[in-house]
Parts: sequence; C-alpha cells; structure tokens
Amino acid sequence: MAYRVCVLPELRHLRYLLAVAEQANFTRAAEELHVSQPTLSQQIKQLEKSLGVRLLDRTGRSVRLTDAGATYLHYARAALRDLAAGHRAVLEVHDLTRGHLRLAMTPTFTTYLIGPLAGEFHERHPGITLDVREMTQDRIEKALLADEFDLGIGFADRHLPGIASTELFAESLSLVVGPGHPYAGRSRPLSAGEVTYQRLALLSADFATRDHIDAYFAEHRMRTDIAVEADSITALTEVVRRTTLATVLPDAITRDHPDLHPVRLAPGLPTRTACLLHRESAYRSAAARAFERLARDVELST
Repeated sequence: MAYRVCVLPELRHLRYLLAVAEQANFTRAAEELHVSQPTLSQQIKQLEKSLGVRLLDRTGRSVRLTDAGATYLHYARAALRDLAAGHRAVLEVHDLTRGHLRLAMTPTFTTYLIGPLAGEFHERHPGITLDVREMTQDRIEKALLADEFDLGIGFADRHLPGIASTELFAESLSLVVGPGHPYAGRSRPLSAGEVTYQRLALLSADFATRDHIDAYFAEHRMRTDIAVEADSITALTEVVRRTTLATVLPDAITRDHPDLHPVRLAPGLPTRTACLLHRESAYRSAAARAFERLARDVELST
C-alpha cells in the first residue's frame, strides 16, 4: 500500500495565498509582499502540490479561490491570527513593565470613561502603550473576532457568536439641556407630553445609544422633533450648550460639564449595562487582564 506524504506548508505559503486572495491578482500581491511575481507563483504552486489540490482559479481575468482554496484560506487566516497572538505572548513582559493593549469603545465611553481609565492605567503601568479607537459596537465585535483589538467596551446585549462579555456597571441617562434652555435647573420631572414639545439633537441611528433612546420614545408613544443628528457626543454637547435644543446623554457626562443640566423624565429612561468585550478563547495578555481588573475598580466611582 502506498502512502502519500503531505509536506506541511511554511508560514510564507500562507501569507502568499492570503495576499493573492485579497488582491485577486498575482502582480499586485507580489508588489504588496515585495517579491517577484515568478517567485510568488512558484510558492503558490508548491503549496498546491503539497496539498494535492488547486487553490486558485487562474483562468479568468482575475484570480479567484477555488472551493478548496476558500476552505483552506479560512484555516490559514486562523493559523496566522493565532501565531500573531503567540508572538505577542512571547514578547510580553509579565511584570507589565512593557507591553501593548488595543482597546475599542463606543462613543459614549470616550466622553467620560476613557479619561479616568487611561489615566489610572498609565499611572499604574507607564510602560504599557494603549491604542484606543472609537467605533460602533457592531464594528467593535467584528474587529475583536478578527483580532484587531484585545478588548472592547460596549453594552450588554445580543453579541456576535464568539464574543464574550463581562458586566461592569449600570449607566443611567437623562434629558440634557444647556444653560439657555427654559428647563435648565428644573427639579420636577418632565412628563411624556412635555417631552413631545422639545426639539432634540441626538446621535445618529448608527449608534446603540440612539437605538436605546428610540425604543424608549416608541414604548411611551412620544413624538420626537429631531433638529440635529450627530456622530459624536462632543458635537451634541456643543450644540446643546449653544442652543435651546435638548439631547439625551448619560448622567456621568453632565457631572464633568457644569453648563449641561440633566432633566429627569417620568417615566425615566431605563438603565443599560456597560460591559467589557473580548473574543472567546482569545489569548488574554497580562496587560488585558490588568485593564479588566482596573475597569472593575473604576466602575465603583462612575
């Protein structure tokens, strides 16, 4: 009986296949990899020979994956991702004198939470570099699955398969007005009917906060008059400070802005739970574990 020997591919084979698949063109892939096109073609043929299948269809105007190639690429990507995580683990210093942490969070938290967190984290671990990005929660979860970030901060809700969450704290929201608004300093809650007459500035529909607000208005049958939609909390606060428009913001934001006045609603907006997000079974670096411990501590004072 004859046995076929399968030679395991080298890392460069996987990277070369990934580049050709992404570019759908050998010339562009070779330029991206800084190798000659003949070298790239030869390496791909070696990989196909070792596997005993064709991975690429070269017959059309562009190069595309065969069914076997698409299947193999899924595992090649996962292998490269895990090896990159392993590389970070090897380089990591467990006493936290050096390291790197990639963090993503929704716009709400960049307004009032990242300052205390980043400040305290840097104070405790000055050798750890912190890369912080702001984006919507669906993008955060996709980026975590692609290993583009180590941690995310978002809200407890339905998550994409493969995303795990750890609850941090409950966030409350109120109607917020500026110093020139008639309701600035009002202590009596606004009724649903009174809210109907308020012109509003709100986050755009791309954000989880807007979904939360819209669901509240719909549940209580409040008509809304939206004059401004913005894609950042900073833009909203600036608009509200300078106009008689109202917005809806977390109470924590108004604590740092004395010229913004929270107005209670009756019934009140439901609280929502902030949570730390990460990819299930992902390598958890010492820096990521230290940040998670810090996030649990900081929530006690938010």
